[in-house]
Amino acid sequence: MTYNDQFIRACRKQDISHVPVWYMRQAGRYDPEYRKIKEKYSLLEICSQPELAAEVTLMPVRKLGVDAAILYSDIMNPVASIGVDFDIVKNIGPVIDQPIRTVADVEKLRPIDVEGDLGHVLETIRILDKELEVPLITFAGAPFTIASYLIEGRPSKNYLRTKELMYSEPKVWFSLMDKLGDMVIAYLRAHVSNGGKAFQLFDSWVGALSPQDFRTFVLPTIERIFAELADLNVPKIYFPGVSSGELLPTLTELRADVIGLDWRVSISEGRRRLGGKYAVQGNLDPTVLTGPMPLIQQYAKEIIDQGIQEPGFVFNLGHGLFPEASLEKLRELTSYIHEYSAQALKTAAQRA
Repeated sequence: MTYNDQFIRACRKQDISHVPVWYMRQAGRYDPEYRKIKEKYSLLEICSQPELAAEVTLMPVRKLGVDAAILYSDIMNPVASIGVDFDIVKNIGPVIDQPIRTVADVEKLRPIDVEGDLGHVLETIRILDKELEVPLITFAGAPFTIASYLIEGRPSKNYLRTKELMYSEPKVWFSLMDKLGDMVIAYLRAHVSNGGKAFQLFDSWVGALSPQDFRTFVLPTIERIFAELADLNVPKIYFPGVSSGELLPTLTELRADVIGLDWRVSISEGRRRLGGKYAVQGNLDPTVLTGPMPLIQQYAKEIIDQGIQEPGFVFNLGHGLFPEASLEKLRELTSYIHEYSAQALKTAAQRA
């Protein structure tokens, strides 16, 4: 089997034979086989076993036929290396033993030691680099999203403590952003050195900020991350998370290749807000997968039709898969995306 590079080509706005697709959280609880593994091991225990983490990463590629794999990991994995104790608690998410609230807390954070503390992650990437016939996407959590967990102590709906620190102690805030930015840069660089073929920076909750606050308190660090990783010859994706449509016009100086969109902004409008500078990725509402297959295909068709109007489109969801999603529907959706987009691209080429 030849290597499938359609995802890489789409990220670089090159010609493609079909629209590539992968799904955020594609290795997850919608898969009965994965649920059985989770009965034995926690997420962090799976991550600590490279052979098992690689197998979980491979499962959706084999079962769904997607055009890219995404490393099985968690955005919180690297924070242990900088001195933060945390656990992933069932039905809650990341829980921090001692939340970061003061300048002293920030000063205690140490530089990340990727090789020493996260060698198991790098070994997983090396295994996958040998076994995969599609590109491997690795990822990191962006500084605001990581900070929201570190400061709140657990997932939050209003980010009250996070914003309080941001507004009341800007020096402490920017010191934390700098340290988390350094962590992300070192972590992602190590991923690419060990075989990662693309990376995505997840900023799942930054849509909680106004454009002005994002521009002031977060964007400088995001721009620095992409600038310092600009020498890496792999596609670089920034996903500003849910409800982030109003932030898109602020991103036009990022040295990224792809911007992920959630479902609240259409592909066409997202491109317009981004000034046409980037490939785009998205943006099916994950809950559409609860509907009947004809409806799912209708939504997918509308997204594809907009996506192929310009070079540079990767089909994905607007956020991660949920446990109730159907493996069979995902398999059928993947086939539909490939078949419909291949025909649509062929027809468009004949008309040109």
